[in-house]
Amino acid sequence: MRVSNLYKNSKKPVISMEFFPPRNEKATEKFGQIIDKLSMLKPEYMSVTFGAGGSDRDGSYKTVKTIIDKNLPTVAYIAGFGLGPDEIIEILDKYKAIGVETIFVIRGDKPMDDKYVPHPDSFSYASEIIAFIKKRYDFTLGCAGYPEGHLEAESLEKDIEFLKLKEENGAEYVITQYCYDNNIFFEYIKKCRAAGITIPIIPGIMPVYTIKMTKMLSKVCGTAIPDEMQSKLDQLDQDDKEAVLNFGIDFAVEQCQGLLKGGVAGLHFYTMDRSKSTTEIITRL
Repeated sequence: MRVSNLYKNSKKPVISMEFFPPRNEKATEKFGQIIDKLSMLKPEYMSVTFGAGGSDRDGSYKTVKTIIDKNLPTVAYIAGFGLGPDEIIEILDKYKAIGVETIFVIRGDKPMDDKYVPHPDSFSYASEIIAFIKKRYDFTLGCAGYPEGHLEAESLEKDIEFLKLKEENGAEYVITQYCYDNNIFFEYIKKCRAAGITIPIIPGIMPVYTIKMTKMLSKVCGTAIPDEMQSKLDQLDQDDKEAVLNFGIDFAVEQCQGLLKGGVAGLHFYTMDRSKSTTEIITRL
């Protein structure tokens, strides 16, 4: 399954979902149930993240294989920070052997382990990893975009230059970091097109699951919470889980409707390994 073909040929918006590898036996059992529920929505593909510095590469591989074994179209992440060329080849060979055709490439973050030492020949940028893979494999490659700029970028304009380089080196589609303001997303699209980027750019959707998680992710990802959204969150009792979840669903439905009216080729849902919000949002859409 090649994601780039989906965005080129589909007559309707492509729906995709992202998961991270379950971290223990109990989570693994629950994960299978979540996949079964969400697969009933018939997403065009599911993707699986990859731990910082390859910290959970085995878990990522097992999760990808679990989804593939359910005959569901699957995309595998690779986060190349700290990994040597031989390690990347070993990982990709394993994915190729189980039928993966699309790899989503990010540089990834440095592991939080203070003792972690990156491989001396590791790559500094996702664009370099993309070029390395493109020369050796026939995978379709995806990459990340940042409507509000990557946290480490000196400017949004410079970040877009790096995105252009990712395309030049072989990336065929972009999934963006989530953004709660559609105006920011569409302005980002304009700037990318003006810079000569032609590949599909797909918005990432992060529903509000809990207020605590939303605040934490905002800091970690560099995603702003619009004033109007923050005002509504402030009116909620953060201990009323159902009310917070329903607010997140309502907000995401409205945001997705705006994105679809604006002509996006797809919606990519960050599920956080949960099923209720994504199910309700897609059903209502």
